[in-house]
Amino acid sequence: MGTEKKLNLTGLPDNYLSIASPCEGLYKDNGSRFLSLAFPCQSPDEAEEKVKSLRKEYFDATHHCYAYRIGQKGDLFRINDDGEPSSTAGRPIYGEILSRNLSDILVVVVRWFGGVKLGVPGLIKAYKQATQEALDSAKVITKTATRPLKIHFSYPQTDRVLKELRKRGISESDKEFGVDCSLTAHTPLSMCSEIVSVLEKIENVTVTE
Repeated sequence: MGTEKKLNLTGLPDNYLSIASPCEGLYKDNGSRFLSLAFPCQSPDEAEEKVKSLRKEYFDATHHCYAYRIGQKGDLFRINDDGEPSSTAGRPIYGEILSRNLSDILVVVVRWFGGVKLGVPGLIKAYKQATQEALDSAKVITKTATRPLKIHFSYPQTDRVLKELRKRGISESDKEFGVDCSLTAHTPLSMCSEIVSVLEKIENVTVTE
């Protein structure tokens, strides 16, 4: 059977880098303290909620500057200077994330002003160094990017469908079994074309996004 709609199955690489768990660092300059906090993060909403929580936790701080980068291609990102001169805080933080090719990550640098202005070069150095201190202590992991494919099939084909998925290590969710069955297969990007081709050779099986 053919697909219900045309699938875009471009051969993108599966793997990208992130961090395994939260980590932190500390940088000091002329009385100012810069506490850097890095977190694994799955979405912009999650990142913004974490920033909101840190603003409450470190309510006495002068600034809460941050950057995040989300997704296998890192195409969801945000930079925030939180009142520091433009491009002196969020951009150096983001630059360190990019230099290490990390994604699904949020870095927040919390600053307590020490009474001495650091100037633009000093601020850029401080936020960059603080971010480095946190990321140097991070455990970097490799993540696998997947695409959710919806698979529809008749009940007699259940064993064949599950066998093809499981021998490739493809995880499943949203499973519904009855006369008509369906599930979501979280498929590594490089396997999408292969699994669609294999499954659609089975009678009464359809794959959609």
